[in-house]
Amino acid sequence: MPMIALPETFADATTIDLHMHSTASDGALAPGELMQLCQSRGLSHVALTDHDTVAGVDEARSEAERLGIALLAGTELSVQWRGMTIHVLGYLPDGVRGTLVDGLVAQAAAREARNLEIARRLEAIGLDDALERARATVEGDRPLGRPDFARALVAAELVPDMAAAFKRYLGAGKRGDVKMHWPYLGEAVGWVRDAGGVAVLAHPLRYKLTRRKRGLLLDDFADAGGAGAELISGFQNPDETRDLARQLNERELLASKGSDFHFPGGYLAPGSMSEAPRTAVAPLWQHPALGGFAVG
Repeated sequence: MPMIALPETFADATTIDLHMHSTASDGALAPGELMQLCQSRGLSHVALTDHDTVAGVDEARSEAERLGIALLAGTELSVQWRGMTIHVLGYLPDGVRGTLVDGLVAQAAAREARNLEIARRLEAIGLDDALERARATVEGDRPLGRPDFARALVAAELVPDMAAAFKRYLGAGKRGDVKMHWPYLGEAVGWVRDAGGVAVLAHPLRYKLTRRKRGLLLDDFADAGGAGAELISGFQNPDETRDLARQLNERELLASKGSDFHFPGGYLAPGSMSEAPRTAVAPLWQHPALGGFAVG
């Protein structure tokens, strides 16, 4: 099956989704199943960006090749920035190498420490044996994430659904939002660059920053060697999107897009996101390190 050529402009990128998760981290679908869903939704170019791991990439690539989908290997790293937890997407056309190897090992250890703290805090609000309950919601021994604790809260009937679990206990600033153990922004961007990869700031509009502080984040990210940011992440306010596009353009950062898909049945699905604005910001896939992404 021939590959669909990548569009020259960001606004024409209707079959691209560069931010998705599988069972290799906290997603609900196996990597191969995720690729099948992407194909059924008409996607041509995708990235698998599981949290702090690339363990699902080989399975995803095998199925993507069978289906005629171009797959870009990636990972999503949790980092510290000015007292906040920020997410950085690392796109890895040459795979994991250099300091990123040890970095991912450190991230796994940090994630385990964070999970112990999340479990302790949720037990204080009535979720007995929180770690064991979260572990029971997943198959295999992959690292746990906040969605797994959310499923445990739902199963224990402490909340009606996943959305309520995040709104009450696991979302930003809530009891289960543990901001600790992560590397600093510049260090994590350095890992990605050392692997020959491209670092992108994930969903900058979700951090609830003022425009000025978002500009400071973009400045620090660019100074650290970051290449771009997600101009589109799921569904968002069009006015804020246009304003973010202006901020990216001012800093000559590239624009990316992704659904941040985790599980079927939610409001997000692979390829489901706000319409891209007409913008002069260059798309991420024009980065020279990603030139092979379009080759099938």
